[in-house]
Amino acid sequence: MIHRRAETIAALLAGSALTAFAPAAALAQETPAEVAAEDTAADDIVDDQNVIIVTGTNRSRVALDTPLAVTTADSQDLQRLGVSSQADILNSIPTIKADAGGGEVAANVFIKGLPSGGQYQFTPLMYDGIPVLSTFGLNSSAYDVYYRNDLGIDRLEFVRGGVSNLFGPGSVAGLINYISTTGDEEFGGVAQLEVAEKDRYKGDVAVHGPLGENLFYALSGWYRSDKGPIRTNLDTEGFQVRGNLRWRFPDDSGHITLYGQYIDDEVVFYLPVPLNGATRNRAPGNDGRNVFSVHNEFDPTLLGFNTPDGPFLSEINDGVATRGGQVAVVFDKDFGDTGFGIDGKVKYSDYKHKFGLWLDGDGLINVPETLQSFLTNRGLGSTANAQFTFVGAGAVPPGSLLFANRFIDRDRPMHDLTAELNLTKELTTGNIEHSLTLGGFYGDATARDVNVVTTYLAEFNNRPQLVNVVVTNPTTGAQTVISRTGLLNAGAGYANNKHSAERYAGYLADQMQIGSRFNFDIGVRVEHYNGEISRERTSTTITDPTTPNLSAALRDVIWGNDGFLTGEVSTTEWAVAAGALYKLTDRVSLYANASRGYFFPEIRAVGFRPLAAGTAANASASPGTASYAGEIIKQGEVGIKISQPQFSMTVAGLYTKLTNRQQVLFVNDGMGGVREAVNLIATESYGVEATLDLRLLRYLNFSGNLTIQEAKYRQFQTLVNNVPTPNPAIIGNDLERQPNILYNAGLYYDDGALDASFFTNYTGDNFVASNNAVVLQGWNIVNFDAGYKIPIGANSMRVGINVFNVFDTDAVTEGSPRQDNNQTTGGQFFVGRPVLPRRITGRLTFNF
Repeated sequence: MIHRRAETIAALLAGSALTAFAPAAALAQETPAEVAAEDTAADDIVDDQNVIIVTGTNRSRVALDTPLAVTTADSQDLQRLGVSSQADILNSIPTIKADAGGGEVAANVFIKGLPSGGQYQFTPLMYDGIPVLSTFGLNSSAYDVYYRNDLGIDRLEFVRGGVSNLFGPGSVAGLINYISTTGDEEFGGVAQLEVAEKDRYKGDVAVHGPLGENLFYALSGWYRSDKGPIRTNLDTEGFQVRGNLRWRFPDDSGHITLYGQYIDDEVVFYLPVPLNGATRNRAPGNDGRNVFSVHNEFDPTLLGFNTPDGPFLSEINDGVATRGGQVAVVFDKDFGDTGFGIDGKVKYSDYKHKFGLWLDGDGLINVPETLQSFLTNRGLGSTANAQFTFVGAGAVPPGSLLFANRFIDRDRPMHDLTAELNLTKELTTGNIEHSLTLGGFYGDATARDVNVVTTYLAEFNNRPQLVNVVVTNPTTGAQTVISRTGLLNAGAGYANNKHSAERYAGYLADQMQIGSRFNFDIGVRVEHYNGEISRERTSTTITDPTTPNLSAALRDVIWGNDGFLTGEVSTTEWAVAAGALYKLTDRVSLYANASRGYFFPEIRAVGFRPLAAGTAANASASPGTASYAGEIIKQGEVGIKISQPQFSMTVAGLYTKLTNRQQVLFVNDGMGGVREAVNLIATESYGVEATLDLRLLRYLNFSGNLTIQEAKYRQFQTLVNNVPTPNPAIIGNDLERQPNILYNAGLYYDDGALDASFFTNYTGDNFVASNNAVVLQGWNIVNFDAGYKIPIGANSMRVGINVFNVFDTDAVTEGSPRQDNNQTTGGQFFVGRPVLPRRITGRLTFNF
């Protein structure tokens, strides 16, 4: 549902330039009475097809005239959808499945049936046409840990297919672009207080206006404190500030805009937990209460241990912690009657980022165990010879369940420099109006990835207590400490990696309007990629040999030996795209587009060739990297767009083929640690997407979309020591975590004073892994949002309520990715991540 008016469209038209985003000041300054008057006078349904699209183009056109698939969402849509996380916003877009079970950040985004382990692997996340990070795959952190939405976002544009995806950072799968409000001639803004169940409090504000002649500003930010949505004793707390300062050329031929952002935030991230194996509902813990999470705030000194580099103390209690920001300069200049224009962007960002990840089991057993089964599974004898005590005091009751689990401290600082420059030319040849773009993009990103895995033992409960275990030899009487202050395996895994990527791209495109009915776009892109890799070799070190009664897992720490494998990779790839649109009438368009493009393999997936026989493991020389080549994607789309007074709709057929894909999966290594497994795959998908906006009554609309898709493996090889090993059993299987059906549907009422929305998102059945052995049933998440606007002079106050997951479904959104094809059914427990529980939020929003 899009609530954009003619004034907003006119403002955008006046500021059209390649990725130069005009403000929606007219909308921001309207009073409730003016809004109601406009709505009453409106004859046509307001929909996506009437919105000017400016992402990745120098010919700003309404979506109806654009030969590619486009989805937009205005600020009201973003507020209604994004209560839980950004994933809920992206889930509303056709062809996208986004998992939000982990909480506010690190959404797992899947698009068009492409094989992904999650994050934003095929879809760059941009704000104001500027990529949050120029290269994905330096580590596995998702883009949304660095940058968040606020009330200063004017709208979202998601474009996929066609020439637009060749510009800037590029991605033929699609571009996610949030566009900020910028200042204008009059002061205005919005302030909001949000209160939700389980002690969530958030203050959000956005203001904009003039600073002087031709100088304008916009400033926005939020502070949030949250103890939910699941109680863990770990708090979510932090803030973000963003802003822009725009100087408009006196002759109105362009502008220069300075953007800035700073964030300091800590967020709890939820992983899969043991569920009831028969029903896959939440399982009861030792206290009889259903277990929602196995997180707790543990004293880091209890789970610390010695290393060759000194004592290690975990920072897992900080969750997903990000501190840092970015600064960017954007400019565009139109040279009048010459038809020439120039625009560009430069951005630098630097973030100190740590991703504390609670895992889903110990990597060996992975489910809760009785006291005896804990001993039996580890060859430790009988409970008659073992002591189980809680850390602090008290014996563990005999009938209790224990859960051995892990967490990973992941230190991931990063910095990124991007630059983009475009020369544009408008010219006419005969009846053809050309919009030519010759441009280039540069990206230079570096990220560390230091990982330490710790295994601990606790009871199976919400906010569990840690457990000690001591085993006595019945013959000698000697005692062995199996779990000390809850520590079960010190340093179960370690990695110290540094990855850098440098990208150089050039592109040329011509977007043509031929007469009044026909649009044709064509473009090419060539890009070179350089990557640098540094990975510390690991070894096992006896860190506490003076205490002989410790188990080997507490004495032998996997740690680095200061020897590094280093290497470089590089490759060059090209893309070509074309799109055509024919207007059957002023309200009906037929379109088609096709492209051949590429992705660069994630550099974290690049392996090293084995060391030569007889070479010392700590040798300074590296054996060299494995081969590195682009992943090739070919796709096509054909569809129809209709925009009528009482309804609008689109229908499109899709086809995608991806080859030479290096799929990276984060899986158990079989020894209690984790590893990044790489598969060399090819996939093929096809499907249909459709959207419908329908005016039912004067103030009541229906809005929905449907995606039907089929995605299959066409090649599957597991890389072992960089040698492909075919797995023909996977060929023809469905891609994991990719449903065949997705849909959104909702009713939306707005009379200018009272607004109410009741909408649902459905995700169909999907498999947890590539062997298709375990299927997750489809699920609906139903949400409700309503509010009433109270006029206060020329301003207004909206009193609102939002209910996420109205029916409190606990459907499973994913299995245990760490177990991959080893996950099974039929046991007492099934490890999976359910939908976040229902949450009611109240809002007071003051528009001024």
